[in-house]
Amino acid sequence: MRKPVSDLSLIGKSQIKISAIRDYRNTNMACSRGAASPNAHTQRRLFAASAGYCQNPSCSNELFVDAAGVSIHIAEMAHVFAATDGGPRTKPALSKEERGAFGNLVMLCANCHTMVDKAPSAYPDQMMLGWKREHANKLQGLFGAVKFGERSGARAVVEPLLAENHAIFIQYGPHIDAARNPESGAAEQWKRKMLTRILPNDRRILAILDANRHLLGDYEKTTLEQFRQHIDDLEAFHIEGNREDASRFPNELPKILKD
Repeated sequence: MRKPVSDLSLIGKSQIKISAIRDYRNTNMACSRGAASPNAHTQRRLFAASAGYCQNPSCSNELFVDAAGVSIHIAEMAHVFAATDGGPRTKPALSKEERGAFGNLVMLCANCHTMVDKAPSAYPDQMMLGWKREHANKLQGLFGAVKFGERSGARAVVEPLLAENHAIFIQYGPHIDAARNPESGAAEQWKRKMLTRILPNDRRILAILDANRHLLGDYEKTTLEQFRQHIDDLEAFHIEGNREDASRFPNELPKILKD
């Protein structure tokens, strides 16, 4: 159940950097799986999401490297749910299009791909989806977090993000009257706002608070951990389709870092 990716040279040493990207727009990347094979747009999203590293958090392999002056890759797109019935973590109810969609794919090195497909019971779907989320969260923390020397500086960055999320919730949240009308489109609008604004803002807030943990009091650290679990539950619900109830937004968070 393996699908090699096209030539793409991303070299990361002390930090991730793009050294060269070959033109793959005209490269034939189809496979015998047909619709279960990701299209070019999905492949580009996977390249970007990996940032050149295996998405298994316990693996530090670079996916695109230079060896003796030759650009090579060890990157493979692994299906969370098998591309064909009977494969690793098979889910017959999925269509071919769903099997080849971004949400069902994880970018792994060749070793990790072999491992998850040969021992699927040891690597269930929720674990692999969690890898993908954790990888994305690490990257966002790497590029989005700033460490401050005083509480006011950190508060000045966090407060506008909190304010925007609150305003979105008030205007579009599931409590509004339109949300009770299935024909209004309010549910779809709320979902879009959650995915494009609230969750990215939440991750930025979390990254900033983690970087400035030294500025937090004990009760604020407790609030931070409650917020972390709240984000995890929201992402599982809105991204992975896990229909368990999410933990509540911590009431003390809007006051964090306030003197």
